[in-house]
Amino acid sequence: MTGRGSASSAEVAALCEGRHGDPFAVLGPHRTEEGNCVLRAFLPGAARVTAVAADSGAPLGALSQRDAAGFFEGVIPGEQAESYRLRVEWHAVGAGGSADVVTDVIEDPYRFPPLLGDVDVWLLTEGTHQRPYEALGAQPMEHAGVRGTRFAVWAPTAARVSVVGDFNHWDGRRFPMRLRRECGVWEIFLPGVGEGARYKFEIRTHDEGGRPGAVLPQKADPFARRAELRPATASIVATLPPLVPADEARRRANAHDAPFSIYEVHVGSWRRRSDPQQPFLDWDALAEELIPYAVDLGFTHLELLPVSEHPFDGSWGYQPTGLYAPTARHGEPAGLRRFIARAHAAGLGVILDWVPAHFPGDAHGLARFDGTALYEHADPREGAHPDWGTLIYNFGRREVRNFLTGNALYWLERFGADGLRVDAVASMLYRDYSRRDGGWVPNVHGGRENLEAIAFLRGMNEAVGAQRPQAVTIAEESTAFPGVTQPVHAGGLGFHHKWNMGWMNDTLRYIARDPVHRRWHHDEMTFGLVYAFSEHFTLPVSHDEVVHGKGSLLGRMPGDDWQRFANLRAYLGFMFGHPGRKLLFMGCEFAQRREWDHDSSLDWHLLDEPAHAGVQRLVRDLNGLYRRRGALHQRDDDPGGFEWVDAGARERSVYAFLRHGGTADDTLLVVCNLTPTVHHGYRLGVPREGVWREALNTDSRHYGGSDRGTPFGEARTERVAAHGRDRSIALTLPPLATVFLAWRP
Repeated sequence: MTGRGSASSAEVAALCEGRHGDPFAVLGPHRTEEGNCVLRAFLPGAARVTAVAADSGAPLGALSQRDAAGFFEGVIPGEQAESYRLRVEWHAVGAGGSADVVTDVIEDPYRFPPLLGDVDVWLLTEGTHQRPYEALGAQPMEHAGVRGTRFAVWAPTAARVSVVGDFNHWDGRRFPMRLRRECGVWEIFLPGVGEGARYKFEIRTHDEGGRPGAVLPQKADPFARRAELRPATASIVATLPPLVPADEARRRANAHDAPFSIYEVHVGSWRRRSDPQQPFLDWDALAEELIPYAVDLGFTHLELLPVSEHPFDGSWGYQPTGLYAPTARHGEPAGLRRFIARAHAAGLGVILDWVPAHFPGDAHGLARFDGTALYEHADPREGAHPDWGTLIYNFGRREVRNFLTGNALYWLERFGADGLRVDAVASMLYRDYSRRDGGWVPNVHGGRENLEAIAFLRGMNEAVGAQRPQAVTIAEESTAFPGVTQPVHAGGLGFHHKWNMGWMNDTLRYIARDPVHRRWHHDEMTFGLVYAFSEHFTLPVSHDEVVHGKGSLLGRMPGDDWQRFANLRAYLGFMFGHPGRKLLFMGCEFAQRREWDHDSSLDWHLLDEPAHAGVQRLVRDLNGLYRRRGALHQRDDDPGGFEWVDAGARERSVYAFLRHGGTADDTLLVVCNLTPTVHHGYRLGVPREGVWREALNTDSRHYGGSDRGTPFGEARTERVAAHGRDRSIALTLPPLATVFLAWRP
């Protein structure tokens, strides 16, 4: 804090014009060789400034005004250099336009030393900080008995960074920050600024070619824990949520052999208020309605479309600008923590959609954050998605990897989420994803794989496995990239599950065909079993299948209304019998008729109609059977848990297979008849002597079906050979239906 007696005119001008890149070298206390302290302050709008003792308020010395813009300078005793306050008389306008003076005693931000710890600086510099959100962003705290907030932001090529907010009238000349050059982070402690304060960062670029640097559009904090409700874009100071302790019950519920039936929800349109100004339910209202609904239907997990802050409703959250801030649409961040805690108390897991694949170019966001391509690649062939008009993270930059990996841990550790479903993984894995020839940059080996993104995904999954082993990560990956769900040490990407997009596309294409044509496309339903055990799969019927002109799931079914409902029920039965975890998007569980619209609620009135209520009852019963019977979930990743009985009955469009559980007597026979014709006396070879009794029939009258099936719902084995077995049963297969039969001696 040593320094000369007076600031130069150039320094004063630079501070007053908001151009000075090292404000702590000028402002605040600076000891002189004589042992006194030169004190300088920049306070636009001040009439007089006096330094006073912190304890008694006694005057220590007046500061004279060096510049009309508000630069003041004076001398105080050296022993007071760390314990003074500033008494400021502000110009004010009274009633009728008369001049008035308001006096205030304030703390001087420039008397505080750097507060970013040496360990944090070292980890940020090394690029190994797994939780950078603990160091960066806005951290409310008490320092030396003074309450305030420490702000820190990574902007290594900026010429000057200031914190702006309500507390300084959004004036970028006020509160310029200190640069920690070793890690490119700017920081400042602002006394009196606390939780709930709105803020942004104002960034000035360096002079270039004789031209003064530009002042960029004010930027939201990349590490903000809370944000304003759109269309406003400021960050809001918020305390760091406490850690959610690890939970053995959640570890068991998320294990590979546990039932995993996911209800995918866009919380902004599951159910809405009638108020057009604030149509969204808050987290507490969602906890009251959504959690018991999902529990009643037997789902094991909720999956929420992205809840990070995003400016555009129509992106459904997939274009986030605030990765660390739960969207303000549903209230304060603490509400999301309560929601997840209440879900866990009800036995329901919560998975969050997570978007490290891209981000939007909104001016207040990450795009060219400090005037350079900081978070993204500078070359648009690497740094921009041609399809989505968004930007791609530079996964080769250690600070970006820290930002994203830290964010993954943030949701799992600080909110208690059970897992992350990672969006658009395929777009991350390939440099030529959706690009024309010549529109992409090969990797260092000349190939198309994005080696940096692959390394990031492996590192993120390793961090999750080490730091939050109860959590799962799920990849939406639409290609045949090998080893997505294999451990990193075995050369894989390390995800726990992968969406089976091939199964989804094949089966939805098949079920949309008129039954008279299905015999020619029989393999579309069986092909998924060729590779079903190559990864740990989830079977997704997701939001992407009921938007963009695709219509609703019910609307894709052929035939008259009765046949459409029957086809849908049969398809859901096939899905729950097929190996793989289950995912169903909201509205599909009661056969919503219209395509999903993110701007309106689901059509809950349809449940007054028997056919729709029947589909909902079917989903409840399918979930119940799926959870009760280990044969339907315990060996999802084990080829020994599945066995074809008849995969080749293409003329009759029948599929029959066995699911085996962990014990010898835990076996289910699943039979699908995907024609509108009843098949009488349909013989199937079975592995065990005894009785095979219906456990569920999607054609039951309880679900809106014709109530056809094997008489008395059971069939006894006969010594008649079929399908390579010496015993068989004869069934009556109902039309457009899936039947589950359980064996008993």
